[in-house]
Amino acid sequence: MKQVYFIINPKARNGYCLNIWMKVEEVLVREGIYYLTFFTEFSGHAKKLAQQIAEQNEQEKLIVAVGGDGTIHEVLNGIAGYQNITLGFIPGGSGNDFSRGFQIPSDPKKALEFILRFQKRAGMQIDIGKILLNNHEEHLFLNNMGAGFDAIISYEVNQSRIKAMFNKLSLGRLIYVFFLLKNVFTYKTATFDLSIDGKTHIFEQTWFVTVSNQPFYGGGMKIAPEAKPDDGLLDITVVHQLSRLKLILVFISVFWGKHVFFTEVKTYRGKNITIQSPAKQYVHADGEHIGFTPLSIHLQAKALEVLSRSRGKVEVELEERDSNEFC
Repeated sequence: MKQVYFIINPKARNGYCLNIWMKVEEVLVREGIYYLTFFTEFSGHAKKLAQQIAEQNEQEKLIVAVGGDGTIHEVLNGIAGYQNITLGFIPGGSGNDFSRGFQIPSDPKKALEFILRFQKRAGMQIDIGKILLNNHEEHLFLNNMGAGFDAIISYEVNQSRIKAMFNKLSLGRLIYVFFLLKNVFTYKTATFDLSIDGKTHIFEQTWFVTVSNQPFYGGGMKIAPEAKPDDGLLDITVVHQLSRLKLILVFISVFWGKHVFFTEVKTYRGKNITIQSPAKQYVHADGEHIGFTPLSIHLQAKALEVLSRSRGKVEVELEERDSNEFC
């Protein structure tokens, strides 16, 4: 029987996440479920808490992050390398791209119901990305990472007091659009030098490069429509040589994943990627600012077990194989 731990970020979504946890706890108490809770108190605390839980013993554990994508990003980096751990998630942030990509219910009670129903089963074995910065820092990501324009947007969103106002109005998803419009006419594009599995690509007048493990980022934008978290590959998206007005059109189309049809948008897949640029560019991982270019990214295949309703690549292939046996 897995021991269940909840790591709650009470400040997520401008404090509304605490209300979400109260609804979840009500169900846990009513159902008589034994669990342990930990509340984060500062940036990076979720990582420390997750690591402390992971290293206690070798017992099977279910660690559930309650918060936004930043919270689950920290928990991932805390449990990395430890065995017998399954990761769960109850969305309580403003973006919640992890819950979209892994089809976790947005309603907290339904998300808990899903967790309790499937906790005894084997979770989905997914890939993760490892980023190595030039200062030798390591960061892992679940959803995606980016360098350039989108990383500056993520940085300003997380630093801004306006984010709290948007959350109060239940418009958290639009905060990224607000800062996009704020920066689109002042941002200076740059040359990016990419190496993907040993093959070099040079892109001039580049807005941004993203490397994705699942389709969504930026509060629902479908940046990598074909990305699958268990296919042993990372999806790379490069946006370059676009006028400022056309970039706005591209970003609008990202919500439906149609940006890939623009000739200025290039897509690739790979396992080992390096990103360099003449001038340092902002870098984010799962929407959290982590540093600047240059950097390298390395796929960690089947490195994490998560509770997900997503139909992974393996499940789809097994279903296709079984159906073909009767053809």
